[in-house]
Amino acid sequence: MTRLEQMLEETPYVAYLYGYPHKTAYRPFTPALPLEAVWAEERRDALFLYLHVPFCEMRCGFCNLFTAAGPRQDVVDAYLAALGRETRRVKEALGPVTFARAALGGGTPTLLDVAGLHTVFDLAEGVMGADLRNIPVSVEVSPETVTAEKLQALHARGTDRVSIGVQSFIEAEVAAVKRPQKTAQVEEALERIRALGFPTLNIDLIYGMEGQTVESLLFSLRATLRFSPEELYLYPLYVRPLTFLGKKGRAWDDLRLSLYRAGRDFLLSQGYTQVSMRMFRARHAPSAEGPVYRCQEDGMVGLGCGARSYTGGVHYSSEYAVGSREVRSIIAAYSERTEASFSQVGYGFQLDMSERRRRYMILSLLADGVELEAYRERFRTGAWEDFPELAELEAHGLARREGGRVQLTPAGVERSDLIGPWLHSGRVREMMQEYSWR
Repeated sequence: MTRLEQMLEETPYVAYLYGYPHKTAYRPFTPALPLEAVWAEERRDALFLYLHVPFCEMRCGFCNLFTAAGPRQDVVDAYLAALGRETRRVKEALGPVTFARAALGGGTPTLLDVAGLHTVFDLAEGVMGADLRNIPVSVEVSPETVTAEKLQALHARGTDRVSIGVQSFIEAEVAAVKRPQKTAQVEEALERIRALGFPTLNIDLIYGMEGQTVESLLFSLRATLRFSPEELYLYPLYVRPLTFLGKKGRAWDDLRLSLYRAGRDFLLSQGYTQVSMRMFRARHAPSAEGPVYRCQEDGMVGLGCGARSYTGGVHYSSEYAVGSREVRSIIAAYSERTEASFSQVGYGFQLDMSERRRRYMILSLLADGVELEAYRERFRTGAWEDFPELAELEAHGLARREGGRVQLTPAGVERSDLIGPWLHSGRVREMMQEYSWR
């Protein structure tokens, strides 16, 4: 029995893959790499700008993001001052640059007050030179933090996509994942967002929570569609080390696959198009204009403690942690850094050509598929020859090749969280296994 066949007999929920290699494969660089050298070979005409706010009003029971809950204002102020120092040094290293997209993420950026939000936008626009009113700009928000004043600030600064984590419209379900959220507050937040006319509203839901059923998931989906979101992400619940749920010692696999199928079928019946295992897009969603950012092709400039930056050959970030004490310690150390200290890249992963090919293959296959000719033009080799795994996926009905493209079948899409980790290189798997969670 092959490794894939063994995995197919077990849970399809192995790991959520949104980037490759995973951050648990990052390690210290010895010696540290000069910032200018890391970006020396990267094109600068269509980069992605990401600014990270590592703070939330609370920490959900499933969350393993790099974030600290309920920070004091002096901690926030010190962090924003350090973000300014980093931004100025990175701009100096990059020189003239054009950004195709920008995003504020976290954490929860709207935990900041209005002045703090303007500070972050000023850094993106005034220092980095991003033309925020003429490129797609996305901001993550939460129901608890989106006041009318903050939404007006986002709208005024060019935000055209608001992404809100709702998880469920049933209070008992979100309470089970340690999120004391009131449905009335969620609905009020969504009404405020809609009233301001943001072109794209994205709503995140989670399936697999304790006590959830197919009927209750469909209830939340129907409640979601009352607000006609242009995008909807349907996430399976993952329970990770050091999170609240991870300490409960319960098996959480239960009904996730049947919940996924019910949710997918419902959204397809309502006119949504499935873009990936998680993402669904409405018919009325605005079409993308201008350069389309694809993280396996263009660089990503990540600013802030917890942000990741991607060049063709180097991925880097601050160190990573989940435990609250460790996260706060990393944020405190970041907040004390001098502008000159941001000249060095000290933690990340260097990609050789084999890893670059694998990254492109994994991220493309799990999205809209791999154009075989585009792959050959990029790497001067054939995808089918470089990745004999594709034939194995095809043999098991998980992928198909047609019209010069290889893409996952519906059976493959619902096993994306198995196929992604299965395609990891041996080196990355080994480093992830050796990682010590903290």
